[in-house]
Amino acid sequence: MKLDQIPRLKNLDSGNFFLIAGPCAIEGEEMAFEIAEYVHGLCHRLQIPYIFKGSYRKANRSRLDSFTGIGDEKALNILKAIGKQYDIPVTTDIHADAEAALAAEYVDILQIPAFLCRQTSLLTAAAETGKVVNIKKGQFVSPEAMRFAMEKVREAGNEKVILTERGTTFGYQDLVIDYRGIPTMQSFGATVVLDCTHSLQQPNQASGVTGGRPALIGAVARAGIAVGADGLFIETHPRPSEAKSDGANMLPMGRLEALLESLVRIREAVVRES
Repeated sequence: MKLDQIPRLKNLDSGNFFLIAGPCAIEGEEMAFEIAEYVHGLCHRLQIPYIFKGSYRKANRSRLDSFTGIGDEKALNILKAIGKQYDIPVTTDIHADAEAALAAEYVDILQIPAFLCRQTSLLTAAAETGKVVNIKKGQFVSPEAMRFAMEKVREAGNEKVILTERGTTFGYQDLVIDYRGIPTMQSFGATVVLDCTHSLQQPNQASGVTGGRPALIGAVARAGIAVGADGLFIETHPRPSEAKSDGANMLPMGRLEALLESLVRIREAVVRES
C-alpha cells in the first residue's frame, strides 16, 4: 500500500520511517493524552510520520485477573479524540469479527493481533470496513506465509495492508527476530513494520505475567532501520513500572527522544547508501 492512503499521516516527503507508538492499553484520558502530546511533538520536530496506538481492550491475557480495559466506548472515544486533537491517525487492535465495524467508527487503522493473523473471518471483517489493516506476523508463522494473510485482505477488496514483524517463538519463554523477514515480506508488495517492543517479550512466565527485555529496544530498532523497515512500532509509557498492561517491555517515554534522533540519522545513512 501507499502510505498516503492513511488519513492524516503527514511528513511523508521527509524520507523518514513512520512510527506507530503509544501505550499498550488505554488506561485513561489523561495518560493517553500525555503520551500522544509528547510523541507527536517529537515526531513533528524530527519530521517522522506518526500514528498513535492504544488498545481499547486487552483480550489475550495470561491471568484472569489481568487488566483488560476501562470500557470499550470510553477507550475508543479517547482514541478518536486524540486523532482529532492532534490531527493524526490512530490505531487499535481487534480480536473478534464484530469488533471490526465497531472500532472502524473511531480509528484509522485496524490491527490484527499476531495470534489471530490466520483467522480468515477476522481478516475479512477488517478488510470490509475499508480501513487500513495492520496484520502482525504470528510468532509461529514464517515471513513467507504472511503473503496469504495479506492476500485474504486484498481478496476482500481492500489493498491497504501493513505487515508487522514481532518476533518468532524461541523455546517456551523467549522470542527471536529474523531480520531477513523484513525484506522477504516487502518482496511481495507489503509495507513492513518492525515491532520493537513485543519482539522482546518473554512470554509464559511462571508468574502468569509476560516479561520482557526493554534494554534492547534501541538495538532492535536500530537494526530494523538498518535493514530497511518502512516503519517501527514502539509501545511507550511515562512510567512503565506503573503501567496496567505489558509494562515489562515498554520503552520509558523519556528515552524516546534520543532513540528517535539516532534512528533518523541511521535512516539518512541507509537512504544515502541505497
